[in-house]
Amino acid sequence: MSAPGPAMVEAVPGAALRPYVSRLCAYREEPGTPETRAEAALPGAVLVLGFGAPLEVEGRPLTAFVGGLADRYTLTRVSGPGEGVEVVLTPFGARRLYGLPMRHLTNQVVPAEDVLGAWAGTAAERLAATPTPRDRLALAERLLRERLSAGPDPRPEVAWAWERLLGTGGGVSVSALAATLGWSHRHLVSRFHEEVGLAPKAAARVIRFARAVRLLRGGAPIARVAAHCGFYDQAHMNREFRVLGGTTPGQIRPRPEGPAQAML
Repeated sequence: MSAPGPAMVEAVPGAALRPYVSRLCAYREEPGTPETRAEAALPGAVLVLGFGAPLEVEGRPLTAFVGGLADRYTLTRVSGPGEGVEVVLTPFGARRLYGLPMRHLTNQVVPAEDVLGAWAGTAAERLAATPTPRDRLALAERLLRERLSAGPDPRPEVAWAWERLLGTGGGVSVSALAATLGWSHRHLVSRFHEEVGLAPKAAARVIRFARAVRLLRGGAPIARVAAHCGFYDQAHMNREFRVLGGTTPGQIRPRPEGPAQAML
């Protein structure tokens, strides 16, 4: 490859997948030298159907794997050529696809066959035999749509609480969510953890972090992002970025701040 990092081709998920899949991309990577990366926590779960050289995830070599929601970054290392399809699932897409309580995958990355059985290996083989990235994405969408159709539905109260957290950038309190639902704090935390994989407060942290990253990449000044996203101060934001992303706000937004740059 002429440029560092993986080459990626993305597709917008079709209407049937959009409630369950937030990102779908085909990738190909031929690193000249081994590279270690900090993969930031996401408000979603990851499925990788890969082939070629394995990717080391927290020191474990994996090709096809699944991960649940996490409240910390994950270290990966790529040292050989590989390709495949990466899918970022909503928590409820992951719940439907994996067919198990998401709390079992919190902060975990495991071989895809451990969760998806023979489907994972068959899907990876079919993708490997498909020659172009666009065709691989179309095939991945068909395979996902078929499997997701048979998965369990989330509890509507938990789905509502998740959407409220997303809509407020993680700014609504757990007590407010519980009061609106007429649930106890403990019951909400328990049900949310079961179906999402994180407790509501931890999920709010990840959502707030993802929102801050998006704004920084859009050119917003660091201090303004800290205030807008509800961090106590810039020191608080720095700590959260180190825990959730293995990075700093300045590394996300390395350009000098100035009056001509985007403002919130």
